[in-house]
Amino acid sequence: MGALHMTEIARSRFLKARASSWRVAGTVLVLLAAIPMVAPFGWMFTTSLKAGMHAFDLPPSWFPTEWHLQNFDNLFHSNVPFATFLWNSLEIAVAVTLAQLLTCSMAGYAFAHLRFRGSKPLFLLLLTSLMMPLQVTIVPLFLFMSALNLVDTHWAVILPLATSAFGVFLMRQFFLTIPRDLIEAAIIDGANHFTIYWRVALPLAKPALATLTILTFTYSWNSYFLPLIFFSSWDKMTLPLGMFALSNVYGAGNVAVIMAAVALAVCPLLLLFLAAQRHIISGMVGSALKG
Repeated sequence: MGALHMTEIARSRFLKARASSWRVAGTVLVLLAAIPMVAPFGWMFTTSLKAGMHAFDLPPSWFPTEWHLQNFDNLFHSNVPFATFLWNSLEIAVAVTLAQLLTCSMAGYAFAHLRFRGSKPLFLLLLTSLMMPLQVTIVPLFLFMSALNLVDTHWAVILPLATSAFGVFLMRQFFLTIPRDLIEAAIIDGANHFTIYWRVALPLAKPALATLTILTFTYSWNSYFLPLIFFSSWDKMTLPLGMFALSNVYGAGNVAVIMAAVALAVCPLLLLFLAAQRHIISGMVGSALKG
């Protein structure tokens, strides 16, 4: 019995050591895979603090020998109204994100828990729109916005992005994971579908809403095509257009200033992702449970 007990202890220690070795090996592999993805961001942030003449040093220096914080100051004192571009992007991204959270969640709940004639064909038609790029419909969209006198206004970008087929699909899939018994219990208690949507479904959908927030804000913040088509005034342009204009101003000069602009453009997305990252995977997994 004593020898058998010692054998079990040795076997348990061996399994724990092997599991620990696998964890260490997995961590090392993840870190090695992360280097190619993190390195460009590291070079971007460090270059934004260098002198322009050292931006393309070979081999690249990952840490600046001199800290040139005036690169960020030059952004807001150049001929390009960078602060205006920054505010316009924030305004449009927040408006589009809030609009999609409302419209996509309402449509997703309707497709998931309301029974009406033609719901399945309508949902399939909605999904087919995912295969149609925005560039295909840009001409009729421009004519429509022109007829409404919305060209060169922020509404020309906000309204086309106020809802999305992917957002509706994401929210529908998540709402399908809510037990039907919970919906029926609320109906028996006298709640209508809007009350169920607002007080029951939405509080349970926080992971999916966080995922949709990240994806929508990132897309609208980085949107280049629609602002390029609809905006012609400096005071209406967004950050992607501003960085392009900035690259023309400094195209043959201070690359570090352009990197400073890119760093400022990345920071809001990075902070938003870090704040909501714990909800993203659970939202994606929850939305994939039912078809």
